[in-house]
Amino acid sequence: MIPSTEPPRDCPLCPRLVALRTALRAEHPDWWNAPVPALGDLDAPIAIVGLAPGRLGANRTGRAFTGDASGDLLFATLEKFGLAEAGEPKGVVILNAVRCLPPANKPIPVEIHTCRPFLAGQLVAPIVIALGQIAHQSAVKAMGGRLPKCQFAHLAEHRVPSGRILIDSYHCSRYNQNTNRLTSEMFEAVFARAVALRDAR
Repeated sequence: MIPSTEPPRDCPLCPRLVALRTALRAEHPDWWNAPVPALGDLDAPIAIVGLAPGRLGANRTGRAFTGDASGDLLFATLEKFGLAEAGEPKGVVILNAVRCLPPANKPIPVEIHTCRPFLAGQLVAPIVIALGQIAHQSAVKAMGGRLPKCQFAHLAEHRVPSGRILIDSYHCSRYNQNTNRLTSEMFEAVFARAVALRDAR
């Protein structure tokens, strides 16, 4: 059953995203081409927040971080830490700050703001990993934190007023991997810290 915190398949809230979705449904009728739902257990102790579905990844498959290079690194890392098995999350939930594919993979501020209630409705985990600065900003706001007190940096750790913890990572995009802005070792350090925090609770 899809939680009520998910946007409807034909969510009308963001005109640019609706237009792109409509065009892609005509061009690729066999693709998902709709808001991508949470993947995993909403009650899991660790949540991962990404930016938005990738065109050939989640927008095509309907599964967050599935079908592209960013998902390959994410799921390989999750499996290394026992947080996924055969492509299925275990003890984590994967969300996106924006649920629909944005043009050029770049949502505009009003789209991020409009989609935030869906994120806030599902972001209940005590430990949250934000992949990239936009995911960081949206997660901080969804968790009731304040951005001036929560500056984004890889492996930065923030405690929001509720006591929950947010850990930042560079996004696992193909670009960041190819330029070595994010190495597998850097990415694994984020998840090692999240697992340590989980185990210390």
